[in-house]
Amino acid sequence: RISFPEILRRMKNTMSEQGYTETALGQVSREERSDPFKVLIATILSHRTRDEKTSQAVQSLFSVYHTPQELAQGDLQRIQELIKPVGFYRVKTERIKEVSNILMERYGGSVPDNMENLLELPSVGRKTANCVLVYAFKKPAIPVDTHVHRISNRLGLVRTRTPEETEMRLREAVRERYWLELNDLFVRFGQT
Repeated sequence: RISFPEILRRMKNTMSEQGYTETALGQVSREERSDPFKVLIATILSHRTRDEKTSQAVQSLFSVYHTPQELAQGDLQRIQELIKPVGFYRVKTERIKEVSNILMERYGGSVPDNMENLLELPSVGRKTANCVLVYAFKKPAIPVDTHVHRISNRLGLVRTRTPEETEMRLREAVRERYWLELNDLFVRFGQT
């Protein structure tokens, strides 16, 4: 059996050989200096959407709206036009406006930095909350999407049926010091 650090090393080598750089969330985290609001909104926009389309929509949206207050007060039609590349853009427009309003009303425009409060936001499940913790706050968490779930099972790190089970098993199987890089690397590996 190969150790987890060796798995990470081999994946990183494969990624560098292929010239693949970063995920949409990794890009938002880097370009926006880990701005929690922008990471949260980008993660919501990424639901059931390819990275290229997510990046396109995120760039368009944040070229016009920069804060929860601006987005909460933003024009519905204008937001829809800006995020149109993502799937379900009409529903996502309503959700990101709703999230922005809640952030203003409950949290003074700040994004909560804990699982419990993040999960209270519309369109935020465990994966999204974990993404915000990792990409915005640099807190150890394991966001599990289809790539992380599939690859973890194929490598024999876990034997699970759902992403939630995968997250819990990976928390047991992988040392916490690797959690921050696990999602980004597994997603990039899965995409190639």
